[in-house]
Amino acid sequence: MKVASIVLNNFKHDNRVLKECISLQNHGYEVKVLAYLDEGQKEHDIVSGIEVHRIRLTSKKWSKNRVLQIFKFMEFAMRIFRSYKDFDIYHCNDLNALPIGIIVKLFANRNVKVVYDAHEHETERNGLSGIEKYVLKVLERILIRSIDAFITVSQGIADDYERLYKINTALVLNCPIYQPSERTNLLRERLGISSESMIFLYQGSITFGRGVESTIEAFKSFSNQAKVMVFLGYGPSLDLVIDAANTCDNIFYYEAVSMEELIAYTSSADVGLSLIENTCLSYNYSLPNKFFEYMMAGIPIIATDLFEMGRIVRSEKIGYLIENNSANCIKQVINKISIKDLGSFREQLKQASLKYCWSNQEKILISTYRSLENTN
Repeated sequence: MKVASIVLNNFKHDNRVLKECISLQNHGYEVKVLAYLDEGQKEHDIVSGIEVHRIRLTSKKWSKNRVLQIFKFMEFAMRIFRSYKDFDIYHCNDLNALPIGIIVKLFANRNVKVVYDAHEHETERNGLSGIEKYVLKVLERILIRSIDAFITVSQGIADDYERLYKINTALVLNCPIYQPSERTNLLRERLGISSESMIFLYQGSITFGRGVESTIEAFKSFSNQAKVMVFLGYGPSLDLVIDAANTCDNIFYYEAVSMEELIAYTSSADVGLSLIENTCLSYNYSLPNKFFEYMMAGIPIIATDLFEMGRIVRSEKIGYLIENNSANCIKQVINKISIKDLGSFREQLKQASLKYCWSNQEKILISTYRSLENTN
């Protein structure tokens, strides 16, 4: 069966989508990712064995005015409609991709199956309010009636979608592919960090609402390099990190690395930070990639005590919880951690990484897809 996995981005750092596509392809599905083409990228590409078509849009250079963005989306949808309407399954990543799958199903291919993969609680995301939130809620309620399967990223989100829409949900967590944890020195070697320093790591999207500003403030208050902070990734708050790294001896920045390299870099840190501000329901229920990547790398986690992360940190005994993302809270927990403490988490992290790994999530994904083959 042919699967079109649709993303409304340039498919550069979308690890979840890539893992899903690889798993589907390994189980006999013919998979193609359909994405936006950005300058400097290949229109037709192969990423980790997955065929990618980044669609060239004539409207790409238009301004980011919201009305004009609608025309950009319509062009993207029309090009997919014309070229890929004969595919068997449309895997729509996030609510913004879902209309495309539903349009194909209603107007071109009644036999197509639509999978809605909600990477967040889509109508409860950070920054949504007023008319925009209302419109998205109405849109989702209408479109979700026509889907054939629903997948999401945390139990809290799954439970809420079941309550709202009375649908069956499949839980596919953002877990990495299992790798035995082996300590490395990559960050120390690349950044010139002393072997005596304890490395605290923030990896992934460097953006607002993730405790970036508070973390910088907390580490600026330390007067030596006994405990250092490394930011590894990319995102809209990157300038704040680079400025801090240029002025503070105990703050470092390292650019994003590939999914294949990531765990080796993570394993060279001592503690991982997974901080999210409780500004919306989606954040409260979130389980970001980095949370499981730290676990896989065998390093204890400092996490905000939110619904999902708090539950797992407590049940698996794999790190520290803080009440909120204030610089004071971050500083308090960092001050009380010693190298001796870190060893006490080793066995719990090992067991948790066996439990929260991609092979277990892949089974749920493939089972969901197999069920689609048995429906008319």
